[in-house]
Amino acid sequence: MSRRSNLEAINLLELAPQRAAQWEEADDQVILLRPPPSGRGLRRLGDWLLCQLSARRIRLDDVGSFVWKGLDGATTVGELAVALEGRFGERVAPAAERLGRMVRVLHREGFLAYPGVDTPE
Repeated sequence: MSRRSNLEAINLLELAPQRAAQWEEADDQVILLRPPPSGRGLRRLGDWLLCQLSARRIRLDDVGSFVWKGLDGATTVGELAVALEGRFGERVAPAAERLGRMVRVLHREGFLAYPGVDTPE
């Protein structure tokens, strides 16, 4: 699912994104499940091929799994950054920047939504 957002004008640390994808947990690690592509969004052969080659199951490491579980739609990115730094310390420094990059990628790939901010294309 593709979304448009006007996130440039919004402080990401104040947003409380929520999970928008199915997921599983195995051995304390989160596995994101990418839905198969629908024919509606595939306009060219290259789009179809890219979707066929993309990972269907994405296993997150311990840091990513911790973040994913915290993306509950109630916890802000800023609050999660503090918790991330408290849990992993220097390993994730600077926590807010690392978390910001991860959240942007997850959102771009359709795994996260920002209620009240995202608008359908």
